[in-house]
Amino acid sequence: MFGLGAPELMIILAICFVIFGGKKLPEIGAGLGKGITSFKKGLQETDDDTSLVKDESETQA
Repeated sequence: MFGLGAPELMIILAICFVIFGGKKLPEIGAGLGKGITSFKKGLQETDDDTSLVKDESETQA
């Protein structure tokens, strides 16, 4: 139904290159990568905290 093929991705990349320029694109990519990594780490910490709370409640019961 909705898919992005190689031609569509190339067009999007070309538009981003024109808008932001060649110097700014690596900075944007690095910032996006750091944000995604931070988000994943936050989710893992939340899962760890949740399992810790469950373990503590099981030992108290």
